[in-house]
Amino acid sequence: MMAPQNIDEMNIKELGHAIQTRLISCCDVAEFVIKKVLALNPQLNAIVRFDPDYVRAQALALDARHDAGFNSPWLGIPVTFKDNIWIEGRPTSSGSLLYKDFIAPHDAIAVSKLRQAGALIVGSTNCSEFACKGFTLSPLHGETCNPWDMSCTPGGSSGGAASATAAGLCHLALGTDAGGSVRRPASHTGLIGLKPTSGMIPHAGGFDEPIYGHSAIGILTRSTHDAFSSLSLLAQHDPADVQSPPLRPTLCSPIDPLPHSRIAWSPQLGLGFPVEPEVNDACEAALEAFRSAGHEVVMADPPWPQNASEETLMPLQLAGLAAIYGDAYQKGQWQPDPDIKAQIEAGLGLSGRAVAEALELRKSLYSSLAGFFKDYDFLVCPTTPVTAWPLHKSGPEKINGQKVAARAHAVFTPIFNHCNVPACSVPCGLDHVGLPIGLQIVGPMFSDDKILALAAKVEEHTDYDFSRIKLEAYHAGS
Repeated sequence: MMAPQNIDEMNIKELGHAIQTRLISCCDVAEFVIKKVLALNPQLNAIVRFDPDYVRAQALALDARHDAGFNSPWLGIPVTFKDNIWIEGRPTSSGSLLYKDFIAPHDAIAVSKLRQAGALIVGSTNCSEFACKGFTLSPLHGETCNPWDMSCTPGGSSGGAASATAAGLCHLALGTDAGGSVRRPASHTGLIGLKPTSGMIPHAGGFDEPIYGHSAIGILTRSTHDAFSSLSLLAQHDPADVQSPPLRPTLCSPIDPLPHSRIAWSPQLGLGFPVEPEVNDACEAALEAFRSAGHEVVMADPPWPQNASEETLMPLQLAGLAAIYGDAYQKGQWQPDPDIKAQIEAGLGLSGRAVAEALELRKSLYSSLAGFFKDYDFLVCPTTPVTAWPLHKSGPEKINGQKVAARAHAVFTPIFNHCNVPACSVPCGLDHVGLPIGLQIVGPMFSDDKILALAAKVEEHTDYDFSRIKLEAYHAGS
């Protein structure tokens, strides 16, 4: 057998092949991962539920399945799940003291699919309470650090998933994305972060979510090919999810050339958001990848309806939190995160009209973007207007010299959740201190594979070897 020294440098296909051909065993993978998690995770606080014995027991069982004839490209691939995704028989808390003693009664659909395929479950990753904050600070598990700079946040709410993947503690991390909670951490940690079309990866059961049908299971990987492999496995029909398409769309590989496409570049998304110049410059430089591949790039903004903003849509989340947790909060059953407390209280005071107006706006947003995609095949913009900011802060105080609100770092992502369309963040450069910058690629519903194909072009065009920089950056700062 080969020495398992470079497991974290292999992609999913390479590691799967090594295991299938018995160059390495699942137990070898488990011991490598255990050693690395024990060495790095205490500083990162990315994985908050980790049991080496549980990992070893899985690996032994997987090797036995392999010996009995089971084979799969996912055999022994290390995966993690955000702390709001259920793993049967394991503690799952959604980052909240309310669920500190909760044991998941069954696997989430995506967890079950990966388990059946032979993946190795490493543990659960940190998230903000109820996945409702833009940085990863949990009352139950504390704050997660960014492996590129330990003094910075990886963003949120899937910050633990992003940190674990960027540090090489897993090959795939599943998070949830209800407003950019996968894409923004991906941007801040140099990863591929895919929010698929609503229902493409079935997401039903588990914890109630503030906006029903709004959150998607998101994919975090270190390459577009790993993201495509993950999507290919997880995209399926499941009647438990009302949004799950009955016929799975045929997926094209990222290596297959796309036909000539018309791509809209919208640097401020038509909404006047402030953006750091180096973020804008890196994103604009990445557009050359599309032109070189024969695509047309045009500067164009979607014709959003009046008052389009996350703020005007926020009553949906606030009312949802109040509906789910308001009674428990008023009875004092747990001590919530101060931000979550404020959101619940705001939701308790909302009128039905405010919620209905937000729903009407969401309908208008969807119609506007659907019309836009009649003229353009794809839309690209920054994933975030800034790179990672210091720990203990909810967001940067200024962007491009302007004083901004706490959620100004998150403005480019939520609108696409409300439109149910796929969106992907791909690394496109580094800022002046060496922190990653992400470009967001958006397409019409069920174009998930095609936006990954475009992301692969950016990956090829970018001059940085992100997989190597991640490890060097972590060790230099630790």
